[in-house]
Amino acid sequence: MLAAIQEIDERVLRAARTWGHTPRVERAVGRFSRLGEHGAVWLAIGLAGGALDGARRERWRRGVASVALAYGLNTATKALVRRRRPELPGLPALTSTPTRLSFPSAHAATSFAGARAYSRAGAPALPLYALAVSLSLSRLYLGVHYPGDVLAGAALGSAVAARPCVPHASPRDPRCALGSDSVLERRA
Repeated sequence: MLAAIQEIDERVLRAARTWGHTPRVERAVGRFSRLGEHGAVWLAIGLAGGALDGARRERWRRGVASVALAYGLNTATKALVRRRRPELPGLPALTSTPTRLSFPSAHAATSFAGARAYSRAGAPALPLYALAVSLSLSRLYLGVHYPGDVLAGAALGSAVAARPCVPHASPRDPRCALGSDSVLERRA
């Protein structure tokens, strides 16, 4: 079963590495993908949202905390799993990476944590998820992640941003990542 999954992972990655590639597009996707390094674009969106939306500043702050937590958990998971980045013969990666570890994708983890948390803070969901999907798929196009890495990262980020606020917690408690559907806000 694992061999079949790995074969599918490699086939999809090979398709992503060979379809729609021109030097111009590769440069553009590489620049775009750098926005997601270490969750930078998601942290910037959250900080800007908190600065501009005073009425929901706490929700934005919790969203930023979710992105940071997703990044931290992703980094820890990479260290435990230790899956190597893809190496396809004749198709080298088109960008550098901070580590040689691949599973799960930090771009996908921070992107889906940000999209879920910030849409719950009141930002429009469609552009957030479009950015999350695009950043995640850029990692396949550039050849630095297997599809399974991206799916696992998306699941991790979504789960982090979905965690409810625990009863009797302070609104500043880092476990309170969500906006209007948190336990505390339902009780208020």
